[in-house]
Amino acid sequence: MKATNNRASEMDIQGRIRELMDIKCWSAYKLAKEAGLPQSTISHLFKKNYAPSYPTIEAICGAFDISMAQFFADEGDAVALTPEHREVLILWGALTDAQRQVVKSAMKQFGSENNK
Repeated sequence: MKATNNRASEMDIQGRIRELMDIKCWSAYKLAKEAGLPQSTISHLFKKNYAPSYPTIEAICGAFDISMAQFFADEGDAVALTPEHREVLILWGALTDAQRQVVKSAMKQFGSENNK
């Protein structure tokens, strides 16, 4: 039973990597290049069904610019932040509660104008 659970986890990891590759329209070669891994490492994940090591997953997450937590989050929870998203969150964190209310109000207004 334990082996089955491990196999399911391996398939989930491989599926998650595939999903992220599809989102970026990356080939295995592109992922290997961006992650700084040998292309054989990536191809073995899919062709030989090898389970990736922790450092391999870490390198893959770095290539996709996501954290390990984002990689392993349940569907709907993982959000890949762009540099612009990070900047907005940093700026948001520096605002007072009153300033946040003003910004949220303006954003809602902009959103409703875009939906007209």
